[in-house]
Amino acid sequence: MTNPIRTTGYHYDELEIGMSFKTRARTVTEPDLIGFCNLTWMTESLFTDLSHAREGAATLGRVIPGVMVYAMAEGLLTYAMEGTGLAFLHADFSVKGPTHVGDTIHVEVEVIEMRPTSKPGRGLVRSRNRVLNADGVECIVYEPLRMLRMRG
Repeated sequence: MTNPIRTTGYHYDELEIGMSFKTRARTVTEPDLIGFCNLTWMTESLFTDLSHAREGAATLGRVIPGVMVYAMAEGLLTYAMEGTGLAFLHADFSVKGPTHVGDTIHVEVEVIEMRPTSKPGRGLVRSRNRVLNADGVECIVYEPLRMLRMRG
């Protein structure tokens, strides 16, 4: 077997500054929006009132909360930290443009900073995560700082 199935995410010592990868894609649906708004009580008219949404940019479709797009991006990245992620410590976050129901998003990740912690067996990794729609337009850019396990 030349390509065994990976069962863990990236360990700190498997990464290097400049390394990049792309996640799978996911289409944002109307039920996603409804479920998220109900779960979080994010009941702003912009997201829950279809007549209000039509008054705005009707030709573009229903707007998705930026924090929902971020949460979906983190879900798309889960495989990259499975069993190796220890902590999410900080993030700089910018919404670059709207995401709408029906948009398909993916995340492009670039490792931009790394350093070991004072405690053995772990390190800190900062990445630049760009959430893009199917047209390649940036929706969100965020730079999380995470603690990851080292191998062994």
